[in-house]
Amino acid sequence: MRRRWMAAAAALVLLTSCADPDEGGSSGGGGGDAKSIAFFGFAKANSFSQATFEGVKEQAAKEGGKAEFFDSNFDAPTQVRQIQDAITSKRFGVFVLQANDGAAVVPAVREAVRNGIAVVVQFTPVGTRYDTAEPQVPGTISLVDVPTRNGERLGRLGAGACEAVKAEPCQVAYLEGLKTLPLDNARTKAVVAALEKAPDVKVVAQIEGGYTRDSGRKAMQDLLQAHPDVDVVIGSSQALFGAENVAKGKDILYVGNGASRQAVTAVREGRWHGIPYLPVRTAGAKAAELGLAKARGEDVAASTEISSLAPNDGVLTKDLIASSGITGEYDE
Repeated sequence: MRRRWMAAAAALVLLTSCADPDEGGSSGGGGGDAKSIAFFGFAKANSFSQATFEGVKEQAAKEGGKAEFFDSNFDAPTQVRQIQDAITSKRFGVFVLQANDGAAVVPAVREAVRNGIAVVVQFTPVGTRYDTAEPQVPGTISLVDVPTRNGERLGRLGAGACEAVKAEPCQVAYLEGLKTLPLDNARTKAVVAALEKAPDVKVVAQIEGGYTRDSGRKAMQDLLQAHPDVDVVIGSSQALFGAENVAKGKDILYVGNGASRQAVTAVREGRWHGIPYLPVRTAGAKAAELGLAKARGEDVAASTEISSLAPNDGVLTKDLIASSGITGEYDE
C-alpha cells in the first residue's frame, strides 16, 4: 500500500511540474488582496503617468480598494525588479502596468499571472509586437494605445500641418521619445513612414526629444542650429512645451503627442495643428475597473484600444474641439 501511495504521489508531482504555466496553472498559490492595485507607471515626474494613476486610484476607491504607485523613472530593469518584489510581497491582487520596455517585463508578467494576479497592460503593449492591441502574454488584459497606430496618427497630423503652412517642400522634424525604448523606435518608424507618403513633405531631422520640458528645450536648440527654417515639429506634448520657449518668434506649427488641458488649449489657440487625443484619466479608471473585475473572477474583455474611449478615433484638431467639447483630463 505504501509503495502504491508513493508512486501516485510521484506521478502527481511530475504532472504538476510539467503543466504549462500559461494554460491555467498556478505556481504561486493565488494573488494578494483582490482590492489592492499596484500601478507600475513610467515615472512619477511624468504628467501622463500621474493622470493615469489618478484615474486608477479614483476607481479603486470607488470600489472600496486602494492603489500604490511604483516609480521606475523610465528605467526598464528597475520596473522589472519592482514587479518581482510586488509579486513576492503578496500584497496586491491587481497590477496595472505601463511598460517601459514591453519585452523586458514579459517574464515578470508571466510570473504575476501564474501567481493569480490580474494584470492589466495599460497604454504600452507587453511583448515584442507594437502593432497590435491583442494580449501577448496569455492571461493578461490589454488596454493599450497601439504604438504604430499612434505613430500613423502623428504622421497624418504632421502632413496636415504641412498643408496649413503651405511650404514647398515642408520641412518636418520629429522629436522622438527615447531611442533606448523599442516602443519609441516602432512609433518613430510609423511617423516617418506616414510623413513620407505625403506630397511635398521632407523629414529633415529625427532628434531625441524625450518626455520633459527640459529635454524638449535641449532638442529644439539642437534642431534650430541645424535647421533654422523648419516648418513643422512633432513630439511629445511635454517636450513641445519646452521647445516652444526656445522657438519664440519663429513661424513653426506643432503636432503634440499628449492630451493635457494645456495641449488641448494649444490646439484651440492654433499654436498646435493637432494631437492624438486620449482620455488619460478615464483610461486609468478603465484599467482599474477591468483589473478589479477580473480579480473578483468576472469575465472581462481581453483587449481594448484606448482610442475607442475617445471621439473621432482619438484625433483632435482645432475644428473638432468646439463640436466635441473636449478640454483635457489632466495638467502638464
